[in-house]
Amino acid sequence: LMRKQYDVLMDGDQPVGGQWSFDADNRKPPNLDLSVPAPIAFDPDAMTESVIALVTARFSHHFGQLLPFQYAVTHAQAEAALADFIAHRLPYFGDYQDAMIAGEPLLYHAHIGLYLNCGLLLPLACIQAAEAAYHAGAAPLNAVEGFVRQVMGWREYVRGIYWLNMPEYAERNALSATRDLPAFYWTGKTDMQCLQQCVKDTAEHAYAHHIQRLMVLGNFALLIGVAPAQLSEWFLAVYADAYEWVELPNVLGMALFADGGYLATKPYAAGGQYIHKMSNYCEQCVYNVKKKAGETACPYHYLYWHFLVRHRAYLGKNPRLMMMYRNYDRMSDARKAEIATDSARFLSQLDQACDESSC
Repeated sequence: LMRKQYDVLMDGDQPVGGQWSFDADNRKPPNLDLSVPAPIAFDPDAMTESVIALVTARFSHHFGQLLPFQYAVTHAQAEAALADFIAHRLPYFGDYQDAMIAGEPLLYHAHIGLYLNCGLLLPLACIQAAEAAYHAGAAPLNAVEGFVRQVMGWREYVRGIYWLNMPEYAERNALSATRDLPAFYWTGKTDMQCLQQCVKDTAEHAYAHHIQRLMVLGNFALLIGVAPAQLSEWFLAVYADAYEWVELPNVLGMALFADGGYLATKPYAAGGQYIHKMSNYCEQCVYNVKKKAGETACPYHYLYWHFLVRHRAYLGKNPRLMMMYRNYDRMSDARKAEIATDSARFLSQLDQACDESSC
């Protein structure tokens, strides 16, 4: 409807390319041979330097790092950052928007969410710039449509959910999750390489892209049952683009399914295979993503099944999960016992570490 209203990627009354979404084309695993362009950087002006000095003096013990500070702080700089994305990363944005590579926090993402959310850029101007690149032959349709869908579609969707349902929405906890947020969300000190890498990227850049947030950081919190208010508070504190209207529905509704399916039709729960497919994180991990059971197996594998078992009364009739429950029911009793034992051991160790660090 909005694409029709604003005449974005339209051919008369039909979508350019004959379909509304090209999301199926935007799930390629990481290609380590690609040369990722360096992000645009801006030298801090005098006012920015004074703010950095103030934060250093008063909040040096807080999470994250201040330097180097290279972000835009003016409308003109934000426009330059948008132009840099359109010219250098948009052509590959669609293909690799779900990919994760250690040491490459930005990849082909726009990294303009912080400028959109604080008002330095206008959404429609960003959309029109991407559309112009498509018509000029400078970017493929799957990349431009994916970018438009995120800005015009998803961003506006979560904003509507927030303003329609607050303040009650913030209190929802459909799965009755109560576990404390693990301390490694602040320290990065965990043997799980994917979580370690995503926390590191977050601390260094006040940024992690949507798959890191949803399928690594959010997914793990979902599987172990972190209290929604604690994870929401963490996301709001650590990301430069995190304003509550956009952060809360994404964390509470999408990552944690705490709204019971109001935002998304199923929990975005996944085992370790998804992370293995879409990243190179598993290569350096002490856990073995190819092992399903035992102390050296990837914890995502057994925690995924443990999550489904734990919430079967609530989720068992969800049509998008029925096949997974049937798969579980076909498992042997020995395999089910392995899942229960491995999960209990891991969660007990996690709770003990949390107690020792006062999570």
